[in-house]
Amino acid sequence: QIVVENAVDDPGKFVVSTLLGGKAVDKQLVAGAAELQPNLYVTFAPDTGDLAATAGFALIGGANGTVTNQEHVDFLAALEVQDFQTVGLLSGDPTLKSLYTAFVKRLRESEGKKVQAVLSDYPAADYEGIISVKNGVVLTDGTVVDKVKAVAWVTGATAAAAVNESLTYAAYDEAMDTDVRLSHTEIEAALTKGEFLFSYSGGKAVVEQDINSFTSIEPAKQRHFSKNRVVRVLDGIANDLKLIFEKSYIGKVDNNVDGRTLFWAECAAYFASLQNIGAIQNFNANEDIVVTPGTEGDVLFVDIKVQPVDAIEKVYMKVKVV
Repeated sequence: QIVVENAVDDPGKFVVSTLLGGKAVDKQLVAGAAELQPNLYVTFAPDTGDLAATAGFALIGGANGTVTNQEHVDFLAALEVQDFQTVGLLSGDPTLKSLYTAFVKRLRESEGKKVQAVLSDYPAADYEGIISVKNGVVLTDGTVVDKVKAVAWVTGATAAAAVNESLTYAAYDEAMDTDVRLSHTEIEAALTKGEFLFSYSGGKAVVEQDINSFTSIEPAKQRHFSKNRVVRVLDGIANDLKLIFEKSYIGKVDNNVDGRTLFWAECAAYFASLQNIGAIQNFNANEDIVVTPGTEGDVLFVDIKVQPVDAIEKVYMKVKVV
């Protein structure tokens, strides 16, 4: 929408606002239409004419532009310097999926930023930082949201989930069914491949299991790394301790016994809070936190052992008839 208002503090001039979704994204103070400058959303025609106050009128006839792969590259470069937790790709392009996967791997493993990406139909990533959405849903009004568009909901739900929260059996908002129903055998096969999927349950579409695409289980990296609740706990620990260290310790506290004891106590309080909300269990600060100096005077080493808490997702029952 475009809204034109008389400038209260500058008689004879106008405030021209560009609104997107009801929120102002650009405001200009001008004396006439010829002074209007283009913004990120609107280019004003040179023959706009005279200005007059108006409560607002909607723009019509617009169309989405064509997005290029280079624009995704530019977007990721801009995103990298922001604080974020989850990014979603609403595209089925294998090249872009590979690009986003490489981006997340580099941030997690080289840049120390514990983030995740949500992609559609990409279990080949085989990585705890990538969530692969297999199917979509049908909304109560009959709208079909396919697996590519469902990435948006999964991205938002993942970003909003707390460290002590699992999305397993969380209902997709306003959805009454899945767009593709899977049999029990197909669901098991998809989960084994590391696919995040929706299933039908009691008139709703629910998350079958809150997992990521990691499946290459090995002794040093067990199955629990495939569970997003566990990954959220571990990522939260990495991000939170980094923030605590940067905010209160780096360059401010001496690297001596007193300084290291102070940091140990901060860590102990932090992990106690995680245990209190059920994010971790069986934690003993005296045994599970070790803070030691490095070989250089400005280096600190912290060894921590944690046991993240997972949610109950499977029940095996044995019934004896007597």
